[in-house]
Amino acid sequence: MSPRAIVEKGQERGLDIIALCDHNSAENVGAAMRAGVQRGLYVLPGMEINSREEVHTLAIFDNEKQAFAMQEIVYKHLKGTNRPELFGDQVVANEFDEVEGFNDRMLIGATQLGLYEIINEVHRLGGLSIASHVDRPTFSVLSQLGFIPPDLAVDALEISRHLNRRPVKTKVPGVDDFPIVRFSDAHFLEDIGRPCTSFWLEFPTVNEIRMALKGECGRRVEA
Repeated sequence: MSPRAIVEKGQERGLDIIALCDHNSAENVGAAMRAGVQRGLYVLPGMEINSREEVHTLAIFDNEKQAFAMQEIVYKHLKGTNRPELFGDQVVANEFDEVEGFNDRMLIGATQLGLYEIINEVHRLGGLSIASHVDRPTFSVLSQLGFIPPDLAVDALEISRHLNRRPVKTKVPGVDDFPIVRFSDAHFLEDIGRPCTSFWLEFPTVNEIRMALKGECGRRVEA
C-alpha cells in the first residue's frame, strides 16, 4: 500500500479521483499527490481520524497545507508509541516508493479529540467530514453511540461495500437525513475502487464535492 502503488491501482481501476486517508496521519499524502500528477490520477489529501469515542471519520481536503494542519491537531491529541513487532512498521515513503522514514506514533489508537471537535476542526480548515463505514459493528457512529445524532454536522455518511443503500435506509434511523457515499476503505491494493462513488463535478475540488452531496447547481452524487 505504498503511495505510488495506490495511485497505479486506482488508475488501473479506471478511477478519476481518490482520497488517501491513513489512520490519524497525513504524512504520505504528498507523495501520493505527486505520484498522481505523474500518472494522471487526481489525489485528494485526507485522514481517517479515530475520535475519543472510537468513531472513525474521514477528513478530506484540497491541499497538503490543510491536511498537515489537521495532522498537527491530531498529533497533539494522540498518545502512545507504535510497537512494530505487534502492529508493523508505519512507513513514510516518497512518490518513487523509496522509504524516507518511519512514524513511531500509535496511529492505530484513538485520539483524545471528541467526535464533534474533529468535525468542527475539519470544517474550520475547509475540509469535508464524512462518518466512516456507519454500518460496521466497530469504530462507527452507530456501534459507538448507538444512533446517528440529528445534529451530527458531517457532510455525508459512508456505508461499507458489504451493504447497499436500501437496507441502510430501512434499518438505520436517521440515515435519510444525510447524503450516502460508498468507498473502498481499502487496506489492500486489490480492494481499491471496490466499491466507489460517482460524482458529477466541474472540477475535482472539495467545494465541488460538497455541492454534489447537496445536489446543487447540477452537481450530483450516486453511490
